[in-house]
Amino acid sequence: MLNKKMLTDLDLQGKKVLVRVDFNVPLKDGVVQDDTRILAALPTINYLLNNGAAVILASHLGRPKGKVNLEYSLKPVAVYLAKLLVAPVRFADDCRGSETKEAAKTLQPGEVMVLENTRFYEGEEKNDPEMAKDLAELADLYVNDAFGTAHRAHASTAGVTDYLPSAAGFLLEKEINYLGNAINDPKHPFVAILGGAKISDKIGVIENLLSKADKILIGGGMANTFLAAKGYVMADSLVEAESLETAKELLAKSDGKLLLPVDVVIADAFDAEAKAQTIAAGDVPEGWRVLDIGPETVKAFGAEIAKAGTVVWNGPMGVFEFPRFAEGTFGIARAVAECEGVTIIGGGDSVAAINQSGLAEKITHISTGGGASLEMLEGIELPGVAALDDK
Repeated sequence: MLNKKMLTDLDLQGKKVLVRVDFNVPLKDGVVQDDTRILAALPTINYLLNNGAAVILASHLGRPKGKVNLEYSLKPVAVYLAKLLVAPVRFADDCRGSETKEAAKTLQPGEVMVLENTRFYEGEEKNDPEMAKDLAELADLYVNDAFGTAHRAHASTAGVTDYLPSAAGFLLEKEINYLGNAINDPKHPFVAILGGAKISDKIGVIENLLSKADKILIGGGMANTFLAAKGYVMADSLVEAESLETAKELLAKSDGKLLLPVDVVIADAFDAEAKAQTIAAGDVPEGWRVLDIGPETVKAFGAEIAKAGTVVWNGPMGVFEFPRFAEGTFGIARAVAECEGVTIIGGGDSVAAINQSGLAEKITHISTGGGASLEMLEGIELPGVAALDDK
């Protein structure tokens, strides 16, 4: 599927390797709160170390907007990583400059250095050639293992490949192969589950999937816009007025592939403690709003999921942060976990939901990239992948 050079194609002995990882992890009071993305990078890091390379890790964290802001420093991540590796881990206070270059020069095979946040420079997001060149001067080879940012053409994800021989890391390879195969060569029936707040984010995804999937199950806030497009009064529900025409067009050409909720859970306020009731999908009473799919919808969607050869899920079915309105999302999580086909989950909220439900180990593949997995579902080539050397 991926016709790019792989980690295993590189001669690593005695080489310095710059690896773009995705260490954009949640921190609280300088402590890592969720290490999923760090753990996902370990196979690539350990392979490099075991094959005689010195490893330089580059990542962004948060949105410091091109300025140094120590709230977004990667130092706590470097400290955390040091506990997971047997190799010595150093931290560079910058990702550019003479001191960083000097530190890279002295880095020995079997050692790791974590660079400071690449987004402390405006040049990162602007894909500035000077910044890309500075990063490239630290190493002999470049490996991209950051699927979560592969849909961005930044200095550390795309620009740097102009100056160094490059390849895909194990995580990037795995992500591209799983998602790529799901879309281009799925086992049928192929069922896509789409949720989240907005249709506008997923129009391209739905259009691409209509030609590939057997069924597309729609929940979350985006289902409200489809229900409104069918002429139902949605009262205080989240509805994207500017997407109503698009929703009508998608329904018209969907040939029965798009399944909408048959019942919904409504609330009298957007609040965890709001009064709730379940009604058949239709007109919503004044002063109420839809916050989840109902039990009959979970059953109907579950029946489609049970038959599937391939399932891809992106986006929650309701406001699952409020326990009262989480049952739709968790019901779908259970159905996906029980499916005997290939199951793939992408998108931060769906991943959070599957982790909360305790069913993560029953899923074939959990993607580390929300935006990147959506763009793959849309059939868009990812700049961070396109930039890598071909085999």
